[in-house]
Amino acid sequence: MGNLEIEIEELDETLQAFLDCRSRFTGIMGPLGSGKTYTAILRVLLGMIEQEPNAVGIRPTRWIAVRNTYPDLTTTTIRDFREVFDENFGTMTMGGLDPPTFRARFNLDDGTRVESDVIFYALDRQDAIRRLRGVQTTGFWLNEAMQLQRDVVALADLRHGRYPSDVAGGVRATWHGIIADTNAPDEDNWYYKAAHDTKSPDWEFFRQPGGVIDTGVLDGKGNKVWVANPDAENLPNLPDGYYERALQGNKTDDWIANMLGNEYSFIVDGKPVHPDFRDSLHVTQENVAFNPDFPLVIGVDFGRTPAAAIGQRDVWGRINIIDEFVSDDMSQAVFGPELRAYITSHYPQAKVRGWSDPAGEAKGQATEDTPRQVLVAAGVPCQPAPSNKVVLRRASVANPLRRLCGDKRPALMISPKARIIRKGLAGGFCFRRIRTTDDRYTEEPDKNAYSHPVEALEYLCLGEGEGRAALLPVDYDPNEPIQEIAEF
Repeated sequence: MGNLEIEIEELDETLQAFLDCRSRFTGIMGPLGSGKTYTAILRVLLGMIEQEPNAVGIRPTRWIAVRNTYPDLTTTTIRDFREVFDENFGTMTMGGLDPPTFRARFNLDDGTRVESDVIFYALDRQDAIRRLRGVQTTGFWLNEAMQLQRDVVALADLRHGRYPSDVAGGVRATWHGIIADTNAPDEDNWYYKAAHDTKSPDWEFFRQPGGVIDTGVLDGKGNKVWVANPDAENLPNLPDGYYERALQGNKTDDWIANMLGNEYSFIVDGKPVHPDFRDSLHVTQENVAFNPDFPLVIGVDFGRTPAAAIGQRDVWGRINIIDEFVSDDMSQAVFGPELRAYITSHYPQAKVRGWSDPAGEAKGQATEDTPRQVLVAAGVPCQPAPSNKVVLRRASVANPLRRLCGDKRPALMISPKARIIRKGLAGGFCFRRIRTTDDRYTEEPDKNAYSHPVEALEYLCLGEGEGRAALLPVDYDPNEPIQEIAEF
């Protein structure tokens, strides 16, 4: 193969800074169409060229390109890679037992030769994860890094710099590390935490400007008004009006903020159980402070992952969800005392009333005590919610989400402190999409980390009477007084 003329034009400011960085970890976060993946591939190319040659003029490197699933790897990652690394750079092999591999073999004008392999791993295959533990590589390219697990990134950080070596290539790696590109994750994602962790030395994170901007104005339906950002990057390489057209259609604020605005936000691929929830409308800017003049109201969902929603009524009659208490694989005997201790510690002297899943009245096989009785025995006052009818529980949240109080704000507000409930309402608690040619969803919502806290919220709202206006259960007496308040 003859010499290649490789010319890389200057990029927009953030892309260029990312391309020039030589830190051990270099990550870039940007919106759709921002050129971040293309630039990450250019960075791999420069890593090949900048490698010091060995005694016979060979520049040897080995790269691992990682994506979370095999379909995404083959239809997106490899396709994007081949737009830069065409047949002039080398050959691609796919199929068989070995992972897809591109063998770059090309000469440089200085008489040296690049010999580099790029091996593509999809980490939804267990054999790929096992192989990752034994790789000897120069560097990693993590495509859509937010979709990977933190443990995978930590493992990758221990495997680079092992090739070339004095034995394998006659020279050591000139640079070694991790190159990562991603869309904006939510604030619980490892990428967000790493980017905001000052304890990560030699890790650099670059954030591109959004392709669209939030104007700060709401339309008549309570949705944010977005406009295209004239300072977005990579615009010369995009079709005219790319971001203006991207705003069209039935897109949620969270989707626009995440995919186009490059803002940290939470989106899911499913149908939300509570579609009336709007993060921009129903979440307070700051944490809602506990008001000792009003009772603390809790809602509880039982099971092996019990959860509690913690709220208060305010002077407008609004329910403010100020906190939450969630668990993972915890028995009711442990959950009750833990919840009691949490409330006592964070809300001392609070007057408390609670509402729980009526199914918590059933006795267990190993005890005569019901889950609610165990909770009450632990010192948490609680009564069963008036009904367990699904339509009524859903309506008990939908009603206050839609209704405005006298101050023109919704009758149900969520404090940022209740982050799992917030994510659950935003779509974490959802009907899962069925992979078909049309949009179809499961008949029952997924039971996951978000379902239990949101269902605890439903019991709280139902107990507080929010379901009555929508549908009255035959066994519910509206004149029945709210349970007696107990003081901790």
